Amino acid sequence: MSEADGLVRLRQPIGVTYNWSAGPNATSHLAGLMSGKFVGKRCPSCALVYFPPRNGVCPKCAKILAGDVEVGPKGTITTFCIVNVPFLGQKIKLPYVAAQILLDGADISMQHLIQECEAEDVRIGMRVEPVWKDKSEWGPSLENIQHFRPTGEPDRVMGSESGAS
Repeated sequence: MSEADGLVRLRQPIGVTYNWSAGPNATSHLAGLMSGKFVGKRCPSCALVYFPPRNGVCPKCAKILAGDVEVGPKGTITTFCIVNVPFLGQKIKLPYVAAQILLDGADISMQHLIQECEAEDVRIGMRVEPVWKDKSEWGPSLENIQHFRPTGEPDRVMGSESGAS
């Protein structure tokens, strides 16, 4: 507590607990994560596959997303950022890489950490795979994945093939 300028300042950690209902569109996605699988949704009109499924409606066609589609688990880095700025509560050693990963069979990318390689070795087109946490730590969340790591496969040239299957 300080009163340097006549104001009383008190530093108090707080937390907020949320209860959230996944709804029918996200349920299969979250259940998939509990099984160690990536489950997206396909648009019945344009056949694009969304992972994770967003709001249940294709942004391109405005059709309700229909069938579940298992994607991944491997993917390709589409873009990335090397993070060198420390922040409060940081648990990851600097520098680290946050990347957009297009999972095999999906048509939109997801963001996750890239580790088990030097930050300067990460590149667009690099093939990666998930490293899952121990199952005892799993919940209905992408946090089941500790990070992604390089597979050692040849890079994929972006734009040369569609993720739609």
